[in-house]
Amino acid sequence: MTGMTHAMVKGSNVPLDAMAVRAVLRWTPGAGVPDVDASALLLGADGRVRSDEDFVFYNQPRHPSGLVRRLPKRSLPEGLTDTIEADLGALDPSVDQVVIAASSDGAAFEHVRDLRIFLYDAAAAGGDPLAVFDVRAETGEETAIICGELYRRGDGWKFRAVGQGYPTGLIGLATAFGISVDEGEPEPEPQTPSQPGPQQPPQPQYRPDPVPPAPPFPPAAPPSPDSQATVLHQQPSYGYPQPAPAAPAPQPAYGYPEPASAQPAYGYPQPAPAAAHAPDPNVVLPPQGPQFIRP
Repeated sequence: MTGMTHAMVKGSNVPLDAMAVRAVLRWTPGAGVPDVDASALLLGADGRVRSDEDFVFYNQPRHPSGLVRRLPKRSLPEGLTDTIEADLGALDPSVDQVVIAASSDGAAFEHVRDLRIFLYDAAAAGGDPLAVFDVRAETGEETAIICGELYRRGDGWKFRAVGQGYPTGLIGLATAFGISVDEGEPEPEPQTPSQPGPQQPPQPQYRPDPVPPAPPFPPAAPPSPDSQATVLHQQPSYGYPQPAPAAPAPQPAYGYPEPASAQPAYGYPQPAPAAAHAPDPNVVLPPQGPQFIRP
């Protein structure tokens, strides 16, 4: 069929000499025209897919065998195109036919203008198409259409112009040929019990054990004599009363009352030997003990 294009009508078929073909869908874009996507289904002798892998479309653009694939869309002066390429001669014998379909996104095919399918020899770099078929919607409500099918006939292959539409879109088309479509799990509805269930026993509440009070700090040991002091004493003299020595003390005791024979302790008033006068109530002793004052 080199150099001759078959203009086909719905239901007609044509034998193919080429064993690798390229099916090109073309349409005219414009305002309000939905996008069109090409897809292919590889069917067995029973008219159904062998597995979900036999569905080639925009989310699965290549068959595992690599013999059927969807090519990227192209923008040509004549319109937009979407293409399916198939190596028919290398397909597994269990594949009896390859269905070429189109689906519209957002609107029905009544809004798609000039939809056509062109069949080319994939081995030829250019040249005229082998066949061309104008695809027209029958009711206008179709959102998926089988444009044509490639099927075995003896040792060769043929192409048939179909033009059968589906109002259920690509999902309806796929399920019609045995594809398992996962549309998502429905969310479970909340259930309202008709009768209250058995009450659960109250759960024990965790209460932390009481923390025992901290033991009191042991009393501080009396300070040791200052090693830098000029005069060292046998006993600490920071406000602690001293026992009366058997002999007169060699040094004054920083303001504490001394026996009558003792000398005045650096200017602090001492009681008279015979209680000459009562103690002065206005006398205030300085703070006792070491004083830590930062400069």
